[in-house]
Amino acid sequence: MSGIKKVLLFTLTVFVLALAYFIYAYNVYPPVAERETYLAEIGEGFGEVGLWALLFIYARTLLKVMLGKGAIARRLLPDYSPDISLPVFRPLLGFLDRTHVYVGIFTLAIILLHIFLMGIPFDILFFPAVLGLLIWQGLFGLFIAWRFTPKQLRKFSYLVHAQLVTGIMIGIFAWFGHFLID
Repeated sequence: MSGIKKVLLFTLTVFVLALAYFIYAYNVYPPVAERETYLAEIGEGFGEVGLWALLFIYARTLLKVMLGKGAIARRLLPDYSPDISLPVFRPLLGFLDRTHVYVGIFTLAIILLHIFLMGIPFDILFFPAVLGLLIWQGLFGLFIAWRFTPKQLRKFSYLVHAQLVTGIMIGIFAWFGHFLID
């Protein structure tokens, strides 16, 4: 359980730091004016689709951890092996594994569209942080999937891309950023 404890401690630490920055930004920066334009309305729709796509991607990670499959499950729960075999989830996990690359590309594109259609107040650090983390995930995911990637770079990319901490930071920073705007 030490792997889970580390993830929970990391999540709590990022949450507390983000909360502290949220309080600072809320008191220092003027409110962000909401734009009621046609493009902003389309951007809101892209944001909702992007949220569901992110949930789809991280459902794969959660399912792998629950079933004790993959490197992330071995890192988080090294001694865990589920008592019962759940054959119902095997085809689902196979589907999620096969579609992960395509859903990841789609998710990155949709969220980038959301960000650029909504406008980014770069003075509030949540937004450039989320943008940077998304590009980070997309770039290293590309290096994993691209067949011409050198072996060393592919190995490094896998280590960097397959980190749950990046997803945690994206989620917390995006949540606080949206809360700050609303």
